[in-house]
Amino acid sequence: MDIYIMSSKTRLDRAYLNAKVIAFDDSSKFILFSDCHRGDNSFADDFANNRNIYFHALKHYFKEGFQYCEIGDGDELWENLSFNSLFNAHKNVYLLLKQFHEDSRLHMIWGNHDMVYRNPNYIKKTLSTYFNPKIEENVELFKDIEYHEGIVLKHSETKQEVFLTHGHQADWWNYLFWKWSRFLVRVLWKQLNVMGIADPTSPAKNYKELIKIERRTKKWIANNNNLITVVGHTHRPRFPEPGDIAYFNDGSCVHPRSITGIEIVKGEISLIKWQIATKEDGTLQIVRILLEDSKKLIDYKTD
Repeated sequence: MDIYIMSSKTRLDRAYLNAKVIAFDDSSKFILFSDCHRGDNSFADDFANNRNIYFHALKHYFKEGFQYCEIGDGDELWENLSFNSLFNAHKNVYLLLKQFHEDSRLHMIWGNHDMVYRNPNYIKKTLSTYFNPKIEENVELFKDIEYHEGIVLKHSETKQEVFLTHGHQADWWNYLFWKWSRFLVRVLWKQLNVMGIADPTSPAKNYKELIKIERRTKKWIANNNNLITVVGHTHRPRFPEPGDIAYFNDGSCVHPRSITGIEIVKGEISLIKWQIATKEDGTLQIVRILLEDSKKLIDYKTD
């Protein structure tokens, strides 16, 4: 079907039906982050403000044996022309993600800002290796990595599913016309952002559009037996109670002085935040805060 005549329902249907399926059980541990928007460490790189928080959190999850799911817009490839500038700006982050990948604990979803990763040839050409100046040759980075539009976590015993996708399927402009949006960001909004003028095409900065996107997504969830669905895109964390429409949003990694995400541990789901806090002696530390009490996934099951 032509991408330009697809409805948000059809786009979400396709993402779900073509999703990569990952089996899990109550011993599994996942951390879900999205909307990192890793940039080139320039004035426009929103990720740069939180990179130390993100790197500290990622090290924690790696040591604790978590699987990492990135739900789109990990790389900022609207404002930046190449991955190399991102890698050089945040090399420590990518080398840590490389360790997740080598342990088969890295699961990647593309969003609208890194929609070029829909193309496997682009991924292979761009992400397989990086240039190491010390030995003056390319070395392996993300060998055979794959990006997906959707991922389904399927419980091996209860068969309950958790659907992960970026969420821009419900945002017709940023899905269908992402190339035009990318052009505008590069030539216009990136520069105007310095003067405090926000990009009106971004749902994170356009409240009316954000509400419309959430409404479309919730309608799709309700029509699909209240399937637990975790998205990003709008940057607004959402955590429903059991019995409500199972629309979750992990927020983003570009909040002011904090990052938010969703953990799935021991069959329970929770919304968390990592931020900088001040000790009594005035020194700073990075702390993890539970924003919403953990809920059992099975409590969201409707059949």
